[in-house]
Amino acid sequence: MSITVRKVTAALLATGLFAFSSAAMATNGYFTHGVGTESKGMAGTGVGSSENFGGIAAATNPALAVFSDEKWQVGLAVFSPSRKYTATDSVAEGQGGAFSLSAGEYDSDNDFFPIPYVARNWKLSNGNSLSFVFYGRGGMNTEWDSGQTATFDPDGQAGPAPISTFPGLYGGGAFGPGFVAAGVDLMQAFLSVNYAMKINDNFAIGIGPVFAAQFFEAKGLPAFGGYTQTFADAALQNGVGAPVPSLTNNGHDSATGFGGAIGLHASTGNFGFGLAYQSKIEMDEFDDYADLFADNGSFDIPSTLKAGVSYQASETFTINFDYERVGYSDVDSVANPIMNLFMGCFTANPAVAPTTTGCFGGPNGGGFGWEDMDIFKFGVVWQADDKNTWRFGYSYGEQPIQSSEVLFNILAPGVMEQHLTVGWTTERASGSIMSFSLMYAPTKEVSGTSSFDPTQGIKLEMSQFELEFAYRF
Repeated sequence: MSITVRKVTAALLATGLFAFSSAAMATNGYFTHGVGTESKGMAGTGVGSSENFGGIAAATNPALAVFSDEKWQVGLAVFSPSRKYTATDSVAEGQGGAFSLSAGEYDSDNDFFPIPYVARNWKLSNGNSLSFVFYGRGGMNTEWDSGQTATFDPDGQAGPAPISTFPGLYGGGAFGPGFVAAGVDLMQAFLSVNYAMKINDNFAIGIGPVFAAQFFEAKGLPAFGGYTQTFADAALQNGVGAPVPSLTNNGHDSATGFGGAIGLHASTGNFGFGLAYQSKIEMDEFDDYADLFADNGSFDIPSTLKAGVSYQASETFTINFDYERVGYSDVDSVANPIMNLFMGCFTANPAVAPTTTGCFGGPNGGGFGWEDMDIFKFGVVWQADDKNTWRFGYSYGEQPIQSSEVLFNILAPGVMEQHLTVGWTTERASGSIMSFSLMYAPTKEVSGTSSFDPTQGIKLEMSQFELEFAYRF
């Protein structure tokens, strides 16, 4: 087998592995703390750096491709998040229409996830470059199957239905046999084709389209069927709610979409400056979950804005400082608060009848209530010798989940704020390059009151680590 064939085979293998790996990102919200092993080793910094990170650098800043080598680059991360929640005792215990969770501390299953990437950069005859990058950047995966129950009175104080307790985080066992543990699985993959050029010795620009694919599954949520627009509209018209086929337990649905990315890099003396922007990516709707996400299953990908400065303090020591903003408010199904149910869905609050726009699946449907994230990153690079480089980093960003949104965010507890990282790059005698990065995110807790039972407190808790390896050849 020729070297070229081996390289292509390895790249395609990495791509195939990603297609079958279940991502579980929950670092800066549900975005990773960086893209590429070298960048991750310094907490995701590098927007303003002219260091050779390989083709994957275009995912950090499209302009950086002009500094990258022409090697194939494959990487594999082993990501391990620990997710748990604690529910306090409820005084209401399902009375008067309350929806109460069983008290106790519970852990999510699914603790280890492989996440690969592949990239390649080509130098053109005019000094510019063309790069191909395929990577995963976000997602979440939870499965709550630890003996939880939910207690509720489906028609409130005035109705004849008794208060009942059913198995499952949200009482999914109330709806016939075949109980399924509650949880969600979101996988996102990005393919970018990037063109970068040097305007002069001190300025470079990169630009290109970004293709995205995402896959989503929700399980164990039939208890929310009465709060969907499909159900509420039917109840208004016929006096009886309609079945809700596109809410939960429908397997993985897929969606695709396009966006764009642009980046700039400038340098003067020992300083480098970078600016990069990836647009909001308009995605197809998740038709199988049109009754869950706002606006009939819409789940677009938020925009990101990054800026960075790099200072070469000496021949062997460089300091990077980056800022990143993730625009979760771009996406209604992520940003809309759960309170929209009570303000715009009469089956959740009869006082707003006949309004249904705030129901799940409606144009202003309730969601996860996430806010935009501002993340500040600091990284250092120490070149120990001609063959070995060490990296260290720290980042902080206030997590996006408000205390009023803890009930629904048990499904997606993306509460991390701090990341501590270390990385190592070594060049082998053959010219190939190996890089490693290790990330640890210390435990973060967010506490609040249940949206459906004001007498019950809920605490979300998460910590995580990640080990990543990359090889350039």
